[in-house]
Amino acid sequence: MSPKILVVDDEARIVRLVRSYLEQAGFAVVEANDGQTALIQARREKPDLVVLDLGLPVMDGLEVARILRRERDTPIIMLTARVEDTDKIVGLELGADDYVIKPFNPRELVARVRAVLRRTSGAAPAAEILRAGGLELDVNGHQATLDGRPLDLTPTEFELLAVLLRNPGRVFTRLELLDRVQGEAYEGYERTIDAHIKNLRAKLGDDPRHPRYIQTVFGVGYKLEAGP
Repeated sequence: MSPKILVVDDEARIVRLVRSYLEQAGFAVVEANDGQTALIQARREKPDLVVLDLGLPVMDGLEVARILRRERDTPIIMLTARVEDTDKIVGLELGADDYVIKPFNPRELVARVRAVLRRTSGAAPAAEILRAGGLELDVNGHQATLDGRPLDLTPTEFELLAVLLRNPGRVFTRLELLDRVQGEAYEGYERTIDAHIKNLRAKLGDDPRHPRYIQTVFGVGYKLEAGP
């Protein structure tokens, strides 16, 4: 069965364009043109991924993302015509997995949909358990715990943490991390890693000034402390 994508945008031209490219790539597509309809469609159709515009009528995309993330862990790619970093960061902090700025190349959007689906639905190696201090990731079971307590991570956060745990002490640039978690790195988008790291630190209880787990290497990127 083809993966099902919910495309949410109030511009009919964009919906038609995105639908055309996604269907050519083998995806099934359902549509919504406002926030309330998006929630109805998400609950009814249970899509494998949501392409979600931020500037929606009735209910904006950030509120839709907040509700979706509360109800399900469906991956979300945001579409935004806004250039303010605050909008992107808020969306990522709500649990969105990626964002694309309008105007965009529809082929790039399709590539990003494929990359997000790969990392959220692909089979993981059997019985791979990653540990650092009180942090433990069961990669096959897609479960994370800290000092025995479950961690509620988005698919992107989980994959990012797995990359760091597999390579303790290694310094990754933002672009390298973006490539590892998305399958394709796009220059100009690497700052999204900062928002995901911020989310992870909050969930790990990591003080950014004196982190126990994720260290910032200024001017380079991030690493997992080898022996937290």
